[in-house]
Parts: sequence; C-alpha cells; structure tokens
Amino acid sequence: MGGGMEVNKNKWIEDWNAGRENLEFNFRWTRRNLALVGLFGIALPILVYKGVVREFHMQDEDAKRPLRKFL
Repeated sequence: MGGGMEVNKNKWIEDWNAGRENLEFNFRWTRRNLALVGLFGIALPILVYKGVVREFHMQDEDAKRPLRKFL
C-alpha cells in the first residue's frame, strides 16, 4: 500500500531517543541533582504554599473574619 517510502533516520535524534529510553538506568545522584530536587521539589512548593496562606490571611483580616487554619 505505501511501499517504497523508507525514512532516513537522523543519527542524533536516534541517539537522543535511546538516551531518553534508558534514562533511569543512566541517572546518577550528584550535588547538582540534589540541589535541583531541593529547590524545585521542596523549597519552591513550600514558598508557594506560604504565599497562598498569607494571601488568605490578609483577606480574612480585611473582612474581619477569624483566620483560617491550614494544615
């Protein structure tokens, strides 16, 4: 039906795909990886949470309601 339509494979794309398929086998914990996990996995979510809670408390104070408890 669609014969004779071979695709020319790009070596760099094939290497990149092979690296992605085997990422969990080639991954190593380094100082940089630990820092990134600490920053984006722990610190950033905590800062976002604190900012949201602060905003809710400011709204409660403006409306003269008691502060809500979170966590």
